[in-house]
Amino acid sequence: MGTSVLKSVVRKSLVGVALIALAPTVAYADRTDDIVKTNAARLKAGAASQKRIDDTSERTEKIVTQYHQQRKNVEVLKKFNDRLRRTLTAQEEAMAKLTRSIEDASLIERQIVPLMLSMVDGLEKFIAADIPFKLDERNARLARIKGYLTNANISAAERFRQVLEAYSIENAYGQSIDAFTEELQLDGSSKTVNILQIGRSGLYYQTIDGTQSGYWDKGAKQWSDLDASHNAGIYKAIRITQGKEVNDLMTLPVSAPEAI
Repeated sequence: MGTSVLKSVVRKSLVGVALIALAPTVAYADRTDDIVKTNAARLKAGAASQKRIDDTSERTEKIVTQYHQQRKNVEVLKKFNDRLRRTLTAQEEAMAKLTRSIEDASLIERQIVPLMLSMVDGLEKFIAADIPFKLDERNARLARIKGYLTNANISAAERFRQVLEAYSIENAYGQSIDAFTEELQLDGSSKTVNILQIGRSGLYYQTIDGTQSGYWDKGAKQWSDLDASHNAGIYKAIRITQGKEVNDLMTLPVSAPEAI
């Protein structure tokens, strides 16, 4: 066998040995790749599982937070409803009281109207029997009050107040001293005179020129003339009452007291 043939055989043998030696290494590399891939898949699956766990935990935390917030809202609503219930109860009680008050007011009004009518009738009779001063003013007030009593737009309280005020004014006349001008029928003719009112104890007149004086005779229920000697006293009393002279003693004729 030649040298060249021997070299060829040796090379082939070495290649065969090399291939045999490399065969286990390639198989081991394949297994390693499979392990790496498997671990990578496991890691990926683990990461996905962890993400699902994290998402579930986050959703759970949100749900728990919402639950606590809803509990707080429920407590607030309970307190609000309780307060509203108490308010409604108080309003119902107030409405019941108001209803009773309206019913009582209606009853009182039905009772007080006849009383007011009686009071006005008594006042009218009193003015007619009283000494005749400021009759236009007093009768006008009386007529106004009568109109109030038939006016449904005026409350019973206001009507009653007007009646009491009229009584108060009439009562004050008995404690007042006043001087004013009026028209009187004297000697068959109308004359302008000064009137001097001393409460309800005396009522005098004097003509503007001061030449004629008189007084209201309660017994005769008419004006009676006075002697000219009383002119100066009545004139001075009128001026004192009007504030035109300083306060001084008034000298006036007075009727004898009536027998009781």
